[in-house]
Amino acid sequence: MSQQPTDHTAQSKKPNDQIISYYTLRILIGATGILLPLLVVIGKWISNGTPALEFSISDYYDNGAGGDILVGVLFVLGFFLLSYKGPEKIDNRAADVGCVAALGVALFPTTYCNGCWVYYMHFIFALTLFSVFIFFSLVLFRKTDPKRQMTPEKKNRNKIYLVCGIIMIGCIAAIAFSLIVLKQAISEKYSLVYWFESIALASFGFSWITKSEYLFLKDH
Repeated sequence: MSQQPTDHTAQSKKPNDQIISYYTLRILIGATGILLPLLVVIGKWISNGTPALEFSISDYYDNGAGGDILVGVLFVLGFFLLSYKGPEKIDNRAADVGCVAALGVALFPTTYCNGCWVYYMHFIFALTLFSVFIFFSLVLFRKTDPKRQMTPEKKNRNKIYLVCGIIMIGCIAAIAFSLIVLKQAISEKYSLVYWFESIALASFGFSWITKSEYLFLKDH
């Protein structure tokens, strides 16, 4: 007769199952950010028959399937963040703020009106969202349990988080520079905001995938 597992055994398995799900959720959050710039271009191509880049990712809102994908991915990202439970309360609070910001970016489009309150709310939510991404990369992901010795893999992961956070800050600064300093014709011609946003999202996604420790740099 097989012996039934004790309560202690069942409880010891439960945290491991949760850790695996968190790893998967981190990969999904990261992949969502990386794929968003490509998916909106594909969506516009399907609807309008042209892959020509817009001024920014937000400008895909009114481009048929591109806009549907943009809103859908932002909602998915928001609820992924809402579902995320980190090792400390501050991780959960930051993820909740990111969820609200992602939904705000989707619900307050820049294409609704130029210069009205909806237009400015979009930028507030977008800046908040990227600030949350940067906070995760530079602060939360780089935390280390003081009771444990930092492994070589953890040191390498921390370097990746640092680089990703710096790249995101640089991209936000570059976006501000292109909007404030450069002539609009130049920014529009080369879709500078789109590219800087894409690089920032790729950095955000890569940091979250690295945090999953599922694909590489897993502690031995």
